[in-house]
Amino acid sequence: MVCISLQLQGVLTCAGLVHTALQVDSVTDTTQQQLADVAAGRELSKADADVLQKKRKLIKLDTWKTYCISKGPKFTTQRKKQATELTSEMIGSGSWRTEEFKDYNFNAMGIPTTGGHLHPLMKVRSQYRKIFMSMGFQEMPTNNYVESSFWNFDSLFQPQQHPARDAHDTFFLTRPATSDTFPEDYLARVKSVHEHGGYGSAGYGYCWKRSEAQKNLLRTHTTAVSSRMLYKLAQEGFKPAKYFSIDRVFRNEAVDRTHLAEFHQVEGLVCDRGLTLGHLIAVLQEFFSRLGMKELRFKPAFNPYTEPSMEIFGYSPELGKWMEVGNSGMFRPEMLQPMGMPPDVNVIAWGVSLERPTMILYGIDNIRDLFGHKVSLSMVKANPICRMGL
Repeated sequence: MVCISLQLQGVLTCAGLVHTALQVDSVTDTTQQQLADVAAGRELSKADADVLQKKRKLIKLDTWKTYCISKGPKFTTQRKKQATELTSEMIGSGSWRTEEFKDYNFNAMGIPTTGGHLHPLMKVRSQYRKIFMSMGFQEMPTNNYVESSFWNFDSLFQPQQHPARDAHDTFFLTRPATSDTFPEDYLARVKSVHEHGGYGSAGYGYCWKRSEAQKNLLRTHTTAVSSRMLYKLAQEGFKPAKYFSIDRVFRNEAVDRTHLAEFHQVEGLVCDRGLTLGHLIAVLQEFFSRLGMKELRFKPAFNPYTEPSMEIFGYSPELGKWMEVGNSGMFRPEMLQPMGMPPDVNVIAWGVSLERPTMILYGIDNIRDLFGHKVSLSMVKANPICRMGL
């Protein structure tokens, strides 16, 4: 019989009959041998171990850490806390000789300081004060937040019908609502110049009321302080003087990103014989140059108690534009001579803001982020030094 056979994977097939034949003499189970080596503690090659662990999932790796412990030079059977500082008791008893002190780590960071931080307004205010002092000015006492209408308005030759004296512009007090402690002779001269004029003026020609002058208010400007100081200077005997003040004033204004009802005013004045508008311009140029503002412009303006009056404009390098920085003028004779000032004495004065330059210096565009209950304490802690005029 002829048999045609096909070999298929070690199996012989012949005309419907299947015969199995061996291709190799023996089979070696390498996986079993590797597992036996693992069980016996013998090492495997990295390739074999990776096959058993990652591919076949037959073994897992365990990490064993071993330590060798021996006695060191400071071995002891008792725990003793090292001393961190030398005390008076150690010195008195002599125990410091045998005491074991802890080594100081001079590279360790110290405890953060917990001191206070200056508000940006206080830093700028300090710079203003230094500039005034360097120019020979004397600071006026500004601790009277509450003033009478007489010193705040009437003594400045501001009429009682002026819009600034309305309740929608000024905070009036209800208790105590009035004050009556005025120099009577001075008050009579102020009343006369309001009603009938004098000192080259026709006055306002109205019936001046004492009741209006008695009303108490939160001062709307620090010029009320200047009025008191000039009156005192006239009564004590005139002598040339230079005064300045930096403090809070209050106005009944709508609060927005550039206005507050409470803010700071900086004011300076020079009192001497023969002063002119040219002296005022020269003093302003010197003052603002020390602030770092070299370019100034002046524009005629109107104030009830100064004539002539000027608005001050300065060029800001930070903003790259001209901006109004203050107001100025010469106090009118109707204000000065009722105080008792000699006729040849003139007073030049100017006022600027404290908040506006601070906002420019520190890059703040909302005044409520600088002053008030919305101020961030982190801003107060992290603000840099004031470099005004440097």
